[in-house]
Amino acid sequence: MATPLPVLTPKDYASDQDVRWCPGCGDYAILTQVRRVMAKIQAQRHNTVFVSGIGCSSRFPYYMNTYGFHTIHGRAPAVASGVKIANPDLNVWMVTGDGDGLSIGGNHLIHFLRRNFNVKVMLFNNRIYGLTKGQYSPTSEEGKKTKTSPNGSIELPLSPLSIALAAEAGFVARSVDIDKDLPNVLERAAHHKGTTFVEIYQDCNIFNHKAFEYTTDKDTKEENILRLEHGKPMIFGKARDKGIILRNHKPEVVKVGDGGVKPDDLLFHDEADENLAFLLSRMSHTDNFPEPVGVFYQAKDDCYEDLLAQQLTDAVKARGEGTLDSLFNAGETYTVTA
Repeated sequence: MATPLPVLTPKDYASDQDVRWCPGCGDYAILTQVRRVMAKIQAQRHNTVFVSGIGCSSRFPYYMNTYGFHTIHGRAPAVASGVKIANPDLNVWMVTGDGDGLSIGGNHLIHFLRRNFNVKVMLFNNRIYGLTKGQYSPTSEEGKKTKTSPNGSIELPLSPLSIALAAEAGFVARSVDIDKDLPNVLERAAHHKGTTFVEIYQDCNIFNHKAFEYTTDKDTKEENILRLEHGKPMIFGKARDKGIILRNHKPEVVKVGDGGVKPDDLLFHDEADENLAFLLSRMSHTDNFPEPVGVFYQAKDDCYEDLLAQQLTDAVKARGEGTLDSLFNAGETYTVTA
């Protein structure tokens, strides 16, 4: 009889390495929740791999008592792809940041998402380069003053979720480092078969402190975020008295009760509606909208590694096992003579 596997706790996923993030960094909260989710889904440590690029967030693999790769800048998607192809049974997670994933690694990330590997991507977004000491990043707001933009950034920020949706990611979500719903979002991502993309707003208390305070302040956050629930009306506010309607194909904030507006008149969330998900990804606090958190979009599709394995099986069935020698000498070959 097989020996039952031990029941793992969050502490079992903590490595023996000292955590070397700045005291108060939002990464600590994310690390804690990931360990709790690993325990809840009973992810087996010998079968789990965390892959990261470069940046503060990318130290993540050191702090998980699993397998892991701390790779090079922007290239975590390439390594994660190779790991998943080499051993499709592995439980693979990828950790990146707004700089690592959307600047030098932007092209890698786009194609990784469209291929639909069964890999879980967490992008920690603090809207700043933290590891290299405070330069503006691809998600920094327009006008942001930093060491590399002393007069204010003149660039428009990227929307990670809009990019993920445009790249055909099959699961797209957002949460906040200290928000109560982060564990639920991560658990749902863990159970989704295919590429999942979870943007996590994360506080860099050294170089961009309180950038997301509007989503974390206990007195005001419910006025500034919209908690998405599939099949339910888009209601928000501390008193649950505000909502989102669609007027002339554009979202609009209304007060429930004013002008006879009822909850049933509001826009209802549908996780299967990619167009709605993109519309939600464009709603911003800077434009006087609540920022949506939760699962924006979810769709089922075949995974890249499964399709590739089937192609190999079909090729072997049709042409035999083959050898490297026969491959090298197949087709048009020539000999170089002295």
